[in-house]
Amino acid sequence: MKYKIQKSPFIVPTTDGKLIEEHWGNSTGNSNVSIAHMVAPPGWSEPHQTPDFDEFTLIVSGKKQFEIDGDIIILEKGQSILIEKGARVRYSNPFSESCEYIAICLPAFSMDLVNREEE
Repeated sequence: MKYKIQKSPFIVPTTDGKLIEEHWGNSTGNSNVSIAHMVAPPGWSEPHQTPDFDEFTLIVSGKKQFEIDGDIIILEKGQSILIEKGARVRYSNPFSESCEYIAICLPAFSMDLVNREEE
């Protein structure tokens, strides 16, 4: 078979209210790329990190804030960004509505490659 259809993405367990549905990635045996659908609730944030992967983010609805090497960038619906590996980044949603987005990581996201800082 020359194709695969993903009908039941892996739901990544979280403790911060964020929904993460990994369609492709380490959960499907593909360490080269991960593709995930995410919904970040209002007030959500992660610690700073310096990933060993490139990450593309496409905003589907709402807004998302990125702190990248000291710069603050806010993206809205229909906008996208590439954050290259080695950049120090902090993702957050300090806004009053949820943010829905698609994230693609090359190679695939893993806790071994994300390099999160302690808060």
